[in-house]
Amino acid sequence: MALLEQWRSMAYNEQADRNELQNFWRRYFEKETSVYEKLLTNPDEEVKGTVKELADKFGIELMAMVGFLDGIDDSLVTPNPIDTMEEDTVVSLKFDKAKLYKNMVRAKADWLYELPQWEKIFTEEERKALYKEQKESTTIRVGKKIGRNDPCPCGSGRKYKQCCGKNA
Repeated sequence: MALLEQWRSMAYNEQADRNELQNFWRRYFEKETSVYEKLLTNPDEEVKGTVKELADKFGIELMAMVGFLDGIDDSLVTPNPIDTMEEDTVVSLKFDKAKLYKNMVRAKADWLYELPQWEKIFTEEERKALYKEQKESTTIRVGKKIGRNDPCPCGSGRKYKQCCGKNA
């Protein structure tokens, strides 16, 4: 079984005790935070190595590193082969800073996008702009409803009910 499958079966185990699962995620988020703190300290450095080497480098278990790689993959400059990776698969943690920040906002991971390391990467205004951009990208805006007697938006000059609204 590939490492990612093992991670997902542990992390999303529906048969697991709820308290055990909460403790599992609490411990994982602590480890994830420590890895991000180290990565964000030197954000332009490309961290590369096998999955096992990176787990050792960051002082976390192999499965926690697999979970981390699963989480960060959408923010990487070049995605890793996470579906097929094994302990000896070479992976890169070179991330797009803006994409990573916005993905943390999307995931509602305030403990990550509020890390003090971000202050050295983006100004407060830049962080606010990235936050706003991410939030607005998921906002659905409904246009103004066209009334039956309003002019047709197609530009014909006729009423909507006698033009494009005839078959609506």
